[in-house]
Amino acid sequence: MRKLIGWMKGRPMGQPSPPSRRRIDLGDEPASYPIYAIGDVHGCLKELQEAEARIAADIGRTGRPGLIVLLGDYVDRGPSSYQVIEHLQKPSNLGLRRLALCGNHDDIFSKFIEEPELYTDWLSLGGEQTLISYGIDIHHLTARRKGRLTDLKGVLAEAIPANHRQFLANLPICLKIGNIVFVHAGLRPRVAMEKQSDEDLMWIREPFLSQGPGQPLLIVHGHTPQPTPDIGMGRIGIDTGAYYSGKLTVLKIDGSQKAFV
Repeated sequence: MRKLIGWMKGRPMGQPSPPSRRRIDLGDEPASYPIYAIGDVHGCLKELQEAEARIAADIGRTGRPGLIVLLGDYVDRGPSSYQVIEHLQKPSNLGLRRLALCGNHDDIFSKFIEEPELYTDWLSLGGEQTLISYGIDIHHLTARRKGRLTDLKGVLAEAIPANHRQFLANLPICLKIGNIVFVHAGLRPRVAMEKQSDEDLMWIREPFLSQGPGQPLLIVHGHTPQPTPDIGMGRIGIDTGAYYSGKLTVLKIDGSQKAFV
């Protein structure tokens, strides 16, 4: 069984795996439009819909459409992972332009679907709630099979729609616009973007949280929940624990102006 402990600290044991998820770099010029970043959703559909309604109302007031960047972790812990992915993989009914990035929970869920026997640790990270949202009761399933996960891959293939699997597999891992980087967890301080591993960008906490990026960048990230948005050295953390607090934070960046919507 592949353990996830090393990943949760920011880098797996041994050499980091090569980057596998797409990285989007829109160049060194700052955005000419507002950007709205949404923190970790974690299966909270109602909170996501409310956040998008706030953004739509703000766009209505200003008359300036912008880009919505979601920072990952759409699944696990909350009650509606299936519904959140169903919502995100369809065009916005509010006319919002969305870009969903990959979080560590989304990445493991995608891997679990393909190789469940290697990623069973994911179940203790909130994966059981995700499976329930897809109609899979893992305890009932293993009881019927006397504790074995025989043919779980087949059960997953039947329960999880192909468009959901494709959505998870195709999530990019970061977005850079000008000197701002949107990413799930952060990055390894003083290491060039092209040398950051996928594990760094999806899992890191320290030394990033205390040191910041160590380069002239502003990192907008989630991954580490706090009661309120966490503004540190060269970074803004906006994971406010939606699945237990009910607060899904939206950060608006418009030129040099930053505000919470």
